[in-house]
Amino acid sequence: MAKLDAGSIRNVAIIAHSGAGKTSLTEAVLFNAGAVDRMGSVEAGNTVMDYEPEETSRKISIASAVAFCDWKDTRVNLIDTPGFINFIEDTRGSLRVSDGAVVIVSALSGVKAETEKIWKFACEFEIPRIVFINKLDKETANFYRAVGELEKSFEAEAIPLQIPIGEGEGFKGIVDLLTMKAYVYENGKASETEILDDIKGTADEYRKKLVEKIAESDDALLEKYLEGGDISNDEIVKGIKEGSLTRRFIPVVCGSATMNIGISQLLDAVLLCLPSPGEMSRISPVRGKNPKEGKEVERKPVETDPLTAYVFKTIADPYAGKLSLFRVYAGVLKADSTVLNANTGAKERIGQVFHLIGKKQAPVQSVGPGDIAAVVKLKDTNVGDTLCEEHHPLVLEKVRFAESLISYAIAPKTKGDEDKVSVGLHRILEEDPTLHYTRDEESKELILSGMGQVHLEVALEKLKRKFGVEVVMKMPKIPYRETIKAAAKAQGRYKKQSGGRGQFGDCWIEIEPTPRGGGYHFFDKIVGGVIPQQYRPAVEKGIVETMKEGVIAGYQVVDMKATLYDGSYHSVDSSEMAFKIAGSMALKKAFQDAKPVLLEPIMRVEVVTPEDTLGAVIGDLNSRRGKVQGVEPQAGGNQKVNALVPMAEMLTYANQLQGMTSGRGLYSMEFSHYEEVPSHITQKIIAERQKQKEEEH
Repeated sequence: MAKLDAGSIRNVAIIAHSGAGKTSLTEAVLFNAGAVDRMGSVEAGNTVMDYEPEETSRKISIASAVAFCDWKDTRVNLIDTPGFINFIEDTRGSLRVSDGAVVIVSALSGVKAETEKIWKFACEFEIPRIVFINKLDKETANFYRAVGELEKSFEAEAIPLQIPIGEGEGFKGIVDLLTMKAYVYENGKASETEILDDIKGTADEYRKKLVEKIAESDDALLEKYLEGGDISNDEIVKGIKEGSLTRRFIPVVCGSATMNIGISQLLDAVLLCLPSPGEMSRISPVRGKNPKEGKEVERKPVETDPLTAYVFKTIADPYAGKLSLFRVYAGVLKADSTVLNANTGAKERIGQVFHLIGKKQAPVQSVGPGDIAAVVKLKDTNVGDTLCEEHHPLVLEKVRFAESLISYAIAPKTKGDEDKVSVGLHRILEEDPTLHYTRDEESKELILSGMGQVHLEVALEKLKRKFGVEVVMKMPKIPYRETIKAAAKAQGRYKKQSGGRGQFGDCWIEIEPTPRGGGYHFFDKIVGGVIPQQYRPAVEKGIVETMKEGVIAGYQVVDMKATLYDGSYHSVDSSEMAFKIAGSMALKKAFQDAKPVLLEPIMRVEVVTPEDTLGAVIGDLNSRRGKVQGVEPQAGGNQKVNALVPMAEMLTYANQLQGMTSGRGLYSMEFSHYEEVPSHITQKIIAERQKQKEEEH
C-alpha cells in the first residue's frame, strides 16, 4: 500500500469467549485479504496467530497476536485475543489500543459469561463493535436465537445487516440487506444471485427493520419515511455508520469462519461500521499528562503532532530479546532513532521496526499515526509505558489489570536453580502483567500468582521451554495466626551453670487478649528494680521473637498484650541473652493456659453465575464453610453471590467453579478479616505442622 494516513486504518480486536472461533475467523480474514496464501486450522495446529507451542497443544489462544491485511485501500490491523477465562486480561490490554471490535457470538452456544465480561471491557474503553454470528454451518445452529440472546445479554438493540441462507448442513450463504443481493458459496467462493422466494419474505422483513431504525435517528428522514418516500442506500449507509459509531445499536453480520462464508462481507462491514483512528479521536480524544508540568495534553492522529506511542504488549524471547508491540497515537516513530520513555525517564534506542503477521516480521522504516507495529530490545520499557519525543513528554493512562485470583508455591526441581527460576520468571512477568511472583517472608516460599491454574501451568511451561528450568507447584501455606481468648500468668526462669560465669534470667509475665485487630502491646510494670532496666527490653525481645515463630502451630501470634510485672536477677550471671530466653519461656508457658486458638484469613468473595447454576454455587460455598451475604440480579440473567469464605477453602476454587457452571461463572475475591478456626480443623492443622517439623528434622 501507499503511505498510510489515519483515515485509511482500522484497528480491530477480535473478541469472544473461548471456542467461539476468533483465531479461525482471523485466519479467514487474512486469507480473503491476500495476506496469507492458505487458511490455517486450530485443529491442525497450523494457524498464523496461535504459534506458541502452549497454544497449539491446548488448541486455545493464550496470548493476543497481531496481524495486518489490506482491504479496499484500507489497512486493517487485527488483534486476535484470548477468550479462555484465565487469559482474558490480555484481551483488556488489547482493547486499550483498538478503535473497534468484532464480537463473535456462536450460533450454537450463544452468549457466555466470558463474552459478557469482554463486552464490559469494550464498554470500559467506549469502542464501537459489530457482532459476527459464527458457526452457522454446524448442527443446531440458530441465527435468530443468537441475535435475541445477544440483545437480552447486552441490553442493546441488534440490527442484522445480513441474514443466513439456510442453517446447519443447509447453510450455503448470506443475504446482504443493504444491497438486497444473495451470496451463495461453494468451496469458499461466492456467487452473487437474486434472493430466492423461500427467504424473500424474511429478507424484506429485516430490510424494513433496518430502514426504520435508520429513519428513527434523523427527524428529516423519519418524516420522509412516514410520508412514504424512499430512503436511499447512501442515506442507509450513512445511518448505519452513525448508529454504529455512537453505539446506538449493534450491527450484526453472519457466516462461518472455517467454511470461509461471509468473510468478505464482514471485512466490508468493518470498513463501514468501525471507526478509523481519526474518527475515533473525534469520538474519544487521546489525552495524557505532561510528567513535568502535570498538565493534561491532547494529541491528534496526525504526523505534525509530537510522537506519542503506547506499548500494549511485550513478548520475551531468550534469543531475539524482548519484542515490544505498540500503537502510535500521534507523530511518527522511525527506525534507527532515539525516543523517551515518559514513564521512566529513560532514553530508548529504536532499532528495526516491524509490522507483524503472527510471528512473521515485515520491516518498515517508519510507523505513522494510528498504526500498530513492533520493535525489539527496548531495555527499560514495559507494558503500559508511553514512548515520545524528548522535548514533548506525555504519559498516556495505563490499563488497570485485575488482581490475581490464585496462588501456588513453587520450588525448582533441581537444587541451586533458584536464580535461574527468578531470572526466567521476571522475563515472563514482563510479558504478562497479571502474573505476580513474590517471596513470602513468613513461610519462606516462592509464590506465583495468576488468574487460574491453567494460567500458572502455562507460565511454568514457558519457563521450561524458554529458559530451561523446571519447577514443581504445590499449595501455598495459609497465613494462619495464633491468639488467645483468656488471660494467664507464667514464670520464665532460665538458669545455666557450666563452670565459670553462668546465665540467669527470671521474669513473670501476664498475657491478655486484645480485640480482633487490636495488635500487640507491651507494658513494663516492674517496681523497685527486681529486674534492672537494662534487661527489661530483652524480655520483650524474647516475647516478640516467640510471637513471630508461633507457639501452638508455628504461626505468628497476634492481638495480645503482655505485662512484665515481677522477676529476679543475679548480679554476676544475669545478661540480656538470659532474660531474652526467660521472656520466651514465660510466653510459651502462659500461652498454653490462655485458651490459645488459631485464626484463619476470611475472603470477601463475589461469584457471578447464570441463574440455572445459582443453587449449585450457593450449596458449594456453604460446603466450603462460607457465609452467603446476599444475592443480586445482574444483566443477562446472571446472579451475583456475595459471600465470606475461609481462604483455605478457596485455593482451587477457579477450577471447581468452571466445572460447576460449564465455564460461565466468574469470581473475584479480596481479604476481609481473620476469624477463629473451628476446633476440629485446628487439631488437624496442628498435627500437620508437627509432621512437617519432624520431616524437616
